[in-house]
Amino acid sequence: MATTTPTATPGPKLNHIGLPVIEYRGGKSTLCAGCGHNAISERIIDAMFEMGVEPERMMKMSGIGCSSKSPAYFMSRSHSFNSVHGRMPSVSTGAHLANHQLQMLGVSGDGDTASIGVGQFVHLMRRNLPMIYIIEDNGVYGLTKGQFSATADLGSKLKTGIINDLPAIDTCALAIQLGATFVGRSFSGDKKQLLAMLKAAISHKGTVMLDVISPCVTFNDHEGSTKSYKFMQEFDEPINEVGFVASFEDIAVDYNSGEIYDVEMHDGSSLRLRKLHEDYDPTDKANAVRTLMEAEEKNEVLTGVFYINTEKPTFTDLLNLVDEPLSTLPESMTRPPKEALDRLMSSLQ
Repeated sequence: MATTTPTATPGPKLNHIGLPVIEYRGGKSTLCAGCGHNAISERIIDAMFEMGVEPERMMKMSGIGCSSKSPAYFMSRSHSFNSVHGRMPSVSTGAHLANHQLQMLGVSGDGDTASIGVGQFVHLMRRNLPMIYIIEDNGVYGLTKGQFSATADLGSKLKTGIINDLPAIDTCALAIQLGATFVGRSFSGDKKQLLAMLKAAISHKGTVMLDVISPCVTFNDHEGSTKSYKFMQEFDEPINEVGFVASFEDIAVDYNSGEIYDVEMHDGSSLRLRKLHEDYDPTDKANAVRTLMEAEEKNEVLTGVFYINTEKPTFTDLLNLVDEPLSTLPESMTRPPKEALDRLMSSLQ
C-alpha cells in the first residue's frame, strides 16, 4: 500500500527581519465601526511590517481624543505614552532627548493639534524633531458630540445644520512655513497613497507631518461636510502619484506612465513621485505653500507629498548629542560637580 507524504502547512509571511504581521498588531479597536482612524492604524501596521521596523525600537506618543486612542490598536510591543490634551509634542521632545536611538511616531487629532495644542505643534515643527507626526483629521470633536474643530472648512455644515463661519487652519501650510521637512496630506480611504507615504516617512530623518483626512462616521459624514467620505471621493485632487521603494527591495519602475521625480532619503532609499497634472517640485517650499493656498481658493482637497527637505539638520544634530541615550548615562556624566557650579557663580559676581 502506497504511503503519501503529508504536505507541510506554509507558515505566515515574514518580513525581512523575520517577523509576521501579527507582531505589529495591537488591541481590538473600540472606535465606531467605519471610523477612518481604524484604516489609518491598519496602514501603519502594514508600513511598519513592510519596512521591517523593530517594534521594540519604536515609541508611540499621543494626546487626548478619539485619534489618541489609536496607538493602542497597533504595535503592542512598542513603547507607548498617552499624554495630556495638546501636550504630546513636548512629551515627545523629552522622550527623544532621553533616548534618540528609538524611532518615534505621534498620533494626534485636529483638536489636539490645531486648538489646545497649536502652540506646542508650532515649536515641534520649527525644531525638526526626528518623528512622524500624524493628524487624524475629521474636522470635529468626536469625544464631545461633534462641535467644529479648528480645521473645519469655512461654510461646512454640522449634522445639526449649523454652518461654520470661521476659516480653517491648514496644518500642512503651517508645518511647511515653520520648518517641517516632510509634509503631506492623504485620505484614510486611499490605501495605496497613504501606505506609500508612511513607508517614506519611516525612512525620513526629520519631522514628518502627515494630515490624514479621516471621516467621523458619527458626527461628520453627512451632506454638507467637507471631511466626509463622499466629499473626499469627489473632490480629492492628487498632486502626484506617490510610490516608495525601500533600499532593501528590488527596484522595478514603469517609466512609460509619465515623468518620474526621485528624492533620495538619508538611508539611500527613494521617494518616487510620478507627475500627474502639473510639473510639481516637492522641494520648492514657496511653491508648496502657494499650491495649498490656490487649492483652498478652488475648494480642492489636495493630497500627496507637498514638501520634502533632506538637507536640514534635525534637532538632535543641532544639540550635538552623544551617541549613547542620555537616559543610560551615569550621574557622574550628566550632573556637573560642585566645582563647576562654584566657577559659574563666581563668573556672575
